Amino acid sequence: MLETYLQNIKPLDQTAMQQAQAQWNRIAKPLHSLGRLEDMVIQLAGITGSAALVPRKKAVLIFCADNGIIAENVTQSNNDVTAIVTENFTRGITSVNALSRVCGADVYPVDIGIARDLYCSGLDVRKVAYGTRNFAKEPAMTREEAVQAICTGIQLVKEKKEAGYNLIATGEMGIGNTTTSSAVLSVLTQTPPEQLTGRGAGLSSSGLAHKTEVIQNAIASRKPDRHDILDVLSKVGGLDICGIAGAFLGGAIYRVPIVIDGFISAVAANCAVGSKLRRWSGTAVSRLPLCLPLLRRAGGKTGTGCHWHARLSGL
Repeated sequence: MLETYLQNIKPLDQTAMQQAQAQWNRIAKPLHSLGRLEDMVIQLAGITGSAALVPRKKAVLIFCADNGIIAENVTQSNNDVTAIVTENFTRGITSVNALSRVCGADVYPVDIGIARDLYCSGLDVRKVAYGTRNFAKEPAMTREEAVQAICTGIQLVKEKKEAGYNLIATGEMGIGNTTTSSAVLSVLTQTPPEQLTGRGAGLSSSGLAHKTEVIQNAIASRKPDRHDILDVLSKVGGLDICGIAGAFLGGAIYRVPIVIDGFISAVAANCAVGSKLRRWSGTAVSRLPLCLPLLRRAGGKTGTGCHWHARLSGL
């Protein structure tokens, strides 16, 4: 099914982009005086296939999943926190809920791999597995599970577009996912883990050193093939990363702009658009219209909430 999805990716619509550029040039102002805003409007035209500026119905897709790597003591919290925060998303009491209300976005938490079942209204249950396995000891998931999670992200974008949404942000919740994302990016970019690994939710210096060592040793043990993105994701990735990567691919397939917000979201985007994608389907990276960058250091998708209104209100 993934191969079938990827065959539907088309390049950016150059005609729509030229029309958007012409519209900017007709406005009485110095050329390109609005800088990145003009570029984003042109990019939106290329993604959607239309230069028309229409109201944006916004959604935030939050992929929630647990990570078996926390058994290696790489985090301060256990996976109970994943469940608690996910429940809070459904209750509308997190920072992303509050900020999304301000900028008119609807929040959709998705259980793609929480380690236990949650029974709360407003949670979209698409569980692929009850968390991943400890990739310090064995692959995080099967290749089939990675594909299922990616296809889930693609399907969610399709459903949101059918519901009228035309701008989507991605988010995640999962204790241990800065470890998985650092591992994935280290493999894909051939960058040493110590240059990519952070403190997560606040590790001490000794905790950070231990986390980095766990990632380094796990990569050496699992030996993921950087030229095969599914191999990387299944061996050292997370279900949330797979789901987000699928959402970015869904944006390309269904021509919906997707906003990148934060490190983990950016790693998933790297999985979607990196050169390793050719191993999936032979699809050239240049054919993948994808996303608008919105990279901020803010937890709980507060980056999306804080900056959407400021940067996208002009779109």
